[in-house]
Amino acid sequence: MLSLQFSFNMFDHPMPRGFQNRFSTQYRCYSVSMLAGPNDRSDVEKGGKIIMPPSALDQLSRLNITYPMLFKLTNKNSDRMTHCGVLEFVADEGICYLPHWMMQNLLLEEGGLVQVESVNLMVATYSKFQPQSPDFLDITNPKAVLENALRNFACLTTGDVIAINYNEKIYELRVMETKPDKAVSIIECDMNVDFDAPLGYKEPERHSQHHEEPTEEETDPANYEMDVGFRAFTGSGNRLDGKKKGIEPSPAPIDPSDIRRGIPNYEFKVGRITFIRNSRPQPKKTEEDDSVSNFIAFSGEGQSLRKKGRKP
Repeated sequence: MLSLQFSFNMFDHPMPRGFQNRFSTQYRCYSVSMLAGPNDRSDVEKGGKIIMPPSALDQLSRLNITYPMLFKLTNKNSDRMTHCGVLEFVADEGICYLPHWMMQNLLLEEGGLVQVESVNLMVATYSKFQPQSPDFLDITNPKAVLENALRNFACLTTGDVIAINYNEKIYELRVMETKPDKAVSIIECDMNVDFDAPLGYKEPERHSQHHEEPTEEETDPANYEMDVGFRAFTGSGNRLDGKKKGIEPSPAPIDPSDIRRGIPNYEFKVGRITFIRNSRPQPKKTEEDDSVSNFIAFSGEGQSLRKKGRKP
């Protein structure tokens, strides 16, 4: 008995496992606002994930795709591509729903064809963003706002312009740089974030002012300006009977020679307060002081109001 066995193989080498588990399909894409249903799906616009049909989930499960599921979206007409994750599998067959900012990056219109391919991306370690408007500087803590917004994203692609929603306002940020690759996964990662100057931002002009401080040799009391500030007890008073005072007080001018400069403390240290007290010589003791120092309390003689008579 003769037994023959045929093997059909198009390749000289065995097919790699990564190629066998590859998912690649074309869909007609629409914005989330075109998604039918009573539920509001505005949450899709706030992130970087798409909605795919149930048949995609069936095909992905049979291909044993690694998790998390990440996809590469390509518009072959404009050679524009980006990366995303998947949120749900509830779209109609042959249709996928994308956030509006993602369709703008791909230069897609409603009903346009997009190629969806499964990919494996490296975990992000660094990313740099450039706000597309100086209004982003009005946010008190932009890093915390961006960190909270990126929780709805699965991956980042260098060159994309993502949109985040904060305080009912849309802020657009361009992804300037990502490490270790141009497309990275940001799911469960420890990523350093940096910001570039916003688009159209101009730094305020700084006018340099040079003030020359006078030295001790150039100072002269005669050059001091006359003190025209507050002086105690130089105002005019009012009488209770309404009469005017006969003599109006006039402040006496201060002679520049009366102005004395303080002695600087050359041993001054920051954070230290020194109280200087005048040391006066103690007065010499006199005889009166000696008598006072010899005073003994309750040692005097008492007096009586009633005179005591002598007994016979």
